[in-house]
Amino acid sequence: MTGTGTVDATHMFGDDPEMVHSSRSAISTGQLPDSDDVKTAVDETYEQFSSVDDGEVPDYIPALADADPDLFGICIVSTEGQAYSRGDAELLFTIQSISKAFVFALVREEVGHTKARELVGVNNTGLPFDSVMAIEINGGRTMNPLVNAGALATSALAPGETWEEKWDFILRGLSAFAGRDLKIDEDAFESERKNNIRNQGIARLLQSYGHITLDPHEVTELYTRQCALLVSTEDLAVMGATLADGGRNPKTGEQVIGQGASRDALAVMAANGLYEASGEWLYEIGMPAKSGVSGGLVTIAPGKGGFASYSPRLDDAGNSVRGIKAARHLSNELGMNLFASGTVQD
Repeated sequence: MTGTGTVDATHMFGDDPEMVHSSRSAISTGQLPDSDDVKTAVDETYEQFSSVDDGEVPDYIPALADADPDLFGICIVSTEGQAYSRGDAELLFTIQSISKAFVFALVREEVGHTKARELVGVNNTGLPFDSVMAIEINGGRTMNPLVNAGALATSALAPGETWEEKWDFILRGLSAFAGRDLKIDEDAFESERKNNIRNQGIARLLQSYGHITLDPHEVTELYTRQCALLVSTEDLAVMGATLADGGRNPKTGEQVIGQGASRDALAVMAANGLYEASGEWLYEIGMPAKSGVSGGLVTIAPGKGGFASYSPRLDDAGNSVRGIKAARHLSNELGMNLFASGTVQD
């Protein structure tokens, strides 16, 4: 145990698992139920939750405040590339902090298993996503890549000598996950750029501890740009299915990242994807996931596929109310819970 209260994970867990067990598969086995059953479950889920009106559209980012609260789209994409959609699944919205999980996967592919843990961290903070206290009480370290401090540190690790090269790496990588060229919502980017003072402060704090070497303004620009990329619910489901199949995009067949990076990204999403509510999420739903403030949500059943939803009404923790209900229902209906070894009647 170090003086900051963090654990020496290398000492605890030993060597890089890719070095020790390089011949083992990094994904789960099993498949989704028959196509008709999946389609029926998606249809029933949409009908059951489309009228839910709990939650509020966020207003602290002006570009998101005008979203129609009644929008609702859901989609499942299997590792074989079959897609099942309902509602507003083709509507474009900004990916926001869902990008954190996929940028981490890309950077993890570059730096490796051990370096990713050392440089960014993998543990839950138990604090809000934009917490400064989490940095201070951990000796200036970031704790995981899915809170803002860790996401800024992760984006700074993108390979490239210049800001442009780093951005090109992030843009190409996220586009490869989606299976198409993603574009920026310039209005959303400018709106967030004018309101990202806290993230700039976090980046400067990380710089003061020597945790990032790139200019804090440039780091914040990278992160803000990646959050402003436009995706659809179907795009997110494809991105989730790519992680579900060990980094292979089921739409294009491209091996976007390796199985090890995919495995590690899923582990981080399971532990931290819904911030301080991640434990409750796993207890109730049992899948790696990541939410975004625009109302997007992506969940992954390793070896089976990805589920995504879009609904702008958020709960107090900043997660889509309809999305969580839909994910829980489909997890139970389609056997997507990682911890369920059989049918559970409760």
